[in-house]
Amino acid sequence: MMNTWTAGDPQYRIAQLEDRARDQTLAMACSLISLIDLRDRYTGGHSARVANYVRHAAVQLCLSDDETENVVLAASLHDIGKIGVPDQILLEPGKLTEEEFSWIRKHPEWGWMAVRNVDGFHQAALLILHHHERVDGKGYPSRLRGAEIPLGSRLIAVADSFDALTTNRPYRSARTCQEAFSELQRCAGTQFDPYVVEAFWASIEHSLGETLLARTA
Repeated sequence: MMNTWTAGDPQYRIAQLEDRARDQTLAMACSLISLIDLRDRYTGGHSARVANYVRHAAVQLCLSDDETENVVLAASLHDIGKIGVPDQILLEPGKLTEEEFSWIRKHPEWGWMAVRNVDGFHQAALLILHHHERVDGKGYPSRLRGAEIPLGSRLIAVADSFDALTTNRPYRSARTCQEAFSELQRCAGTQFDPYVVEAFWASIEHSLGETLLARTA
């Protein structure tokens, strides 16, 4: 049922305040994410790009407006848990030791803990928690398998990896979009959901099109 509140109604004012509080909370969380990007100059803007990819792919997957809002929110904040990873590990240009990587594996849980109790962020927190699960059950933190992994988390996983592959890193140059997609296809069915991979690539072609493809051609 559509609300018919007017500007003078108390309920209208309450709704306005709730929307403003949510926007302010999101802005603060995004500010924290920008601090993480500043810590690591090689991944600057990563979270914003992942959120943009996810938005287009959610439309391609015909997700509802509420589902799209939650997955875009989660994508914007998916790395917020890295605020707890020490600089010497987060900024390490070479291969991490198993002990060092154990710190990285904690960031989905730390991200979940950071936002789970914020009003309106509960569903997004769950997507953050599971964005490093794998469809073969070898991911973390819960070793979920296949459809046990929330669809939004499966989508963030693909977008996250695509952006990592198409961004220059200290140890390798960025791959082209087509090369990155080939890698996603290679890992479909083990690391990634094949259906999500195909939908993601369709969204790249249809929604982001020539501008993005030309950037990494």
